[in-house]
Amino acid sequence: MAPWYHWDISRVRAEDLLAKAGKDGSFLVRDSESVPGAYALCLLFQRQVHTYRILPDEEGLLAVQTTQGAQIKCFQTLNDLIATYQQPHKGLVTPLLFPVRQEETPEEGSDDLKTRTYDTALSCPNGDDEKAVLSPGHACSSLPVASTFYVPSQASRAQISQLLQQRLQEQSSLSSPSEFLGLLSEYLKTNLQLDLETMKSGTPKLWHLNKALGVACKGLHSELDFTLSSLETLVKVFDHPNSPMAPQKKQGGSLTGDSSLENLISKISTLNNLLSSLEKKVKAYSPQFQPSMMVRPKTIPVQNFESKVHKVKLGKSQRASLTVDVEGGKVILKKLNSSVEELISHEKILQLIKYQNSQNKLRFVFDKEGQKNQQRDFIFENARKKEGFCQLLQLMRMKHSNLDEPDMISLYIGTWNMGGALPPKNIASWLQSKGLGKTQDETTTSIPQDVYVIGSQENPLGDREWTEFLRAAIKSVTETDVKLVAIQSLWNIKLTVLVKVEHENRISHVNTSSVKTGIANTLGNKGAVGMSFLFNGTSFGFVNCHLTSGTEKTHRTILRNQNYHDIIRSLLLGDKQLSAFDTTLRFTHLFWFGDLNYRLDMDVQWGEEVFHCPDILNHIHKKDFETLLSVDQLNLEKEKNKVFLRFNEEEINFPPTYRYERGSRDSYMWQKVKATGVRVNVPSWCDRILWKSYPETHIVCNSYGCPDDIVTSDHSPVFATFEVGVTSQFVSNKDPGCRSEEALIEFETIEAIVKACSRAKFFIEFHSSCLEDFKKSWENNSQSSDIPGFLKLGWSATQLPMLNPILSEMEYLLDQHLLLTVKSVDGYESYGECCVALKSMIGCTAQQFEMFLSHRGEETGSVRGWMKVRIPKERRNTRERLYEWISFEKDE
Repeated sequence: MAPWYHWDISRVRAEDLLAKAGKDGSFLVRDSESVPGAYALCLLFQRQVHTYRILPDEEGLLAVQTTQGAQIKCFQTLNDLIATYQQPHKGLVTPLLFPVRQEETPEEGSDDLKTRTYDTALSCPNGDDEKAVLSPGHACSSLPVASTFYVPSQASRAQISQLLQQRLQEQSSLSSPSEFLGLLSEYLKTNLQLDLETMKSGTPKLWHLNKALGVACKGLHSELDFTLSSLETLVKVFDHPNSPMAPQKKQGGSLTGDSSLENLISKISTLNNLLSSLEKKVKAYSPQFQPSMMVRPKTIPVQNFESKVHKVKLGKSQRASLTVDVEGGKVILKKLNSSVEELISHEKILQLIKYQNSQNKLRFVFDKEGQKNQQRDFIFENARKKEGFCQLLQLMRMKHSNLDEPDMISLYIGTWNMGGALPPKNIASWLQSKGLGKTQDETTTSIPQDVYVIGSQENPLGDREWTEFLRAAIKSVTETDVKLVAIQSLWNIKLTVLVKVEHENRISHVNTSSVKTGIANTLGNKGAVGMSFLFNGTSFGFVNCHLTSGTEKTHRTILRNQNYHDIIRSLLLGDKQLSAFDTTLRFTHLFWFGDLNYRLDMDVQWGEEVFHCPDILNHIHKKDFETLLSVDQLNLEKEKNKVFLRFNEEEINFPPTYRYERGSRDSYMWQKVKATGVRVNVPSWCDRILWKSYPETHIVCNSYGCPDDIVTSDHSPVFATFEVGVTSQFVSNKDPGCRSEEALIEFETIEAIVKACSRAKFFIEFHSSCLEDFKKSWENNSQSSDIPGFLKLGWSATQLPMLNPILSEMEYLLDQHLLLTVKSVDGYESYGECCVALKSMIGCTAQQFEMFLSHRGEETGSVRGWMKVRIPKERRNTRERLYEWISFEKDE
């Protein structure tokens, strides 16, 4: 057998072997961890392991998976494939130069045959080579791995066959059936040599052995079927009929050969799962028959706050305690020097008012029977306490609102460059938004988020292993189960989305995509993974990226900017009908995070030479982050509209997250001594979380920071939490047989300024989920060029269409948006796109809108106009959204 073939060792083990080899061009081949019959070619280059998938076609020919459109080269054996890619300029990051051999462990007492043992991957995680072939969440079977033989010469194969037949005869005294012994004897006599021959040619599958075992175990199939059927009956007593644990029976006749063996292994795996889970199912179900031992859902404990209470009219101030009982639906107010408690029920609380300049002040407006609405101001210890109090009140209102669908959800975003190291057992501080920066109040840290979105880079774990680790970690801190929506991987870059079980059926239209940004956008270890879905009627997009590293100010910054634009152009997410719009305009809310690798343009002090003040380390020590952020490359590039156009980022109040000394957060490893000199990695905020939302939507960032107790990587993880308004799949209450006036969207004028040197005519396309199909305007009826390189275009009412929404209810239209794109008549190419909210346009008189235009992430002009959304009087009923309960006002 070829020395570079390592059978089914894990991806982590393969990378360890390559790291020990240390030479560029070191390589090995292993079995794919999730695709039967496929392989993974692992190649070391510049201290990075690059993994290429090798897939068989229907005829058994092997090929390295390429990007779409690239020519595919097919080979009969792995040997032929490897020999070809040992030559330069074949599309790999470097030629295959140094095969990494298998580690030999001679077995005790076996001198006749050289044997080797290999690591197994019984957990079968999805590794870096598993991308775009299996759907997210696909479960792969784990096969037990026997010790494997080296491939002997043809002259010695007959001797091996005779030796093994002799050993079989020595074992014939055991209770093995004669039919089974006959099958094995026939295999050892003839078919073993055929298997060894195919192994020599580079095909390591023992087809004849599998066939023999399949025939030998034929009787076991019926026994397993009977046992599984009996267990399924018992499982159904304690589970739903459509339980995912219930095996799907295959249709058709008897199976033979390898397929029969695989089917048998699948049944054994299912049997194992059923047996191991049955006791848990019984225990989980039995409390329903034992009320005194009933396991109740996690409840939110009563929380106490201290505050100064100020009666608005009287102007008197005194200390008091506030108690929030979320489950009971009430707030209890008690003055510290009094035993009298004032109880305020949730339905009596009319509004909460926050103040823009007083971060720890909150006004309480509540209904007091028989009296005018009461107002009281509360001064909390700090802004974090106030926000914790508000979050609990919102949660209380949501629990007791009797709404079928939520108005608002909580969202957790996490990003972590793991530095190739395994995570620590405890990541609670990361998941609970504890540590440095804007953190959550301790009264809310154990409350589970509705959606968890976690991006990782340089992640050494397989997809399945990482997902289960996250699920267990979330449950340990929240006592809540979460379900996997999907996981998307590109090399060691992973994006994982998990949701509370209650929201599982609210998620739809899940899409995943990935983009490589390495050499020629095909090779390397940098790139992005993305995911999109609908939460009821609200579209979400998520991008986790790892951009070009390095500290060279101009060159590396330009490369990072280019990476960003490559991702925008190439990432395929969201509604296909919006393919004319770039990624940043396809979603109600888009979150972009990861190791962006933007650095600080400031020197680092090193003794009395080379580097001089201003000293970045001194600024960090003084927590003077404002000065550092003024030279942050990402902020500088954003200010110049080079990247992340119109994206938001919460204020940074935590230290730079890179490059720490592993094992502590006390010092930065900002210098690396190399043969060519000292390489400097200035401490920087490489790890960031940004977002972009449609206008007039509700989104609030409640935390943004990093834990200070997770030290396995040279990067600190970063967290952010959000409250996000969401819409339901609206159903009209209108009687289908009742005729009434419909809503109408009317434009009076639109004027656009676009970057263009041509004299072409232009039109506008209007896209929206509230329209049956997109609509087009007529050609512009005015055009001028007052500024070189720009065109001023105009459309009057006669050139603009009237739009008919599919539903006319105000409650529905308040949440809708129009996407506009300005296109040329001659080439149908977009010159700019924007988004307009209908909310502010509702009324009987036209309202003005003005927006910037962008295309492929770059600003290309502006558009303004006058429009109105006319809604019939009988359709204007609406209700207060949960997030509208809290308002912002200027200080009095």
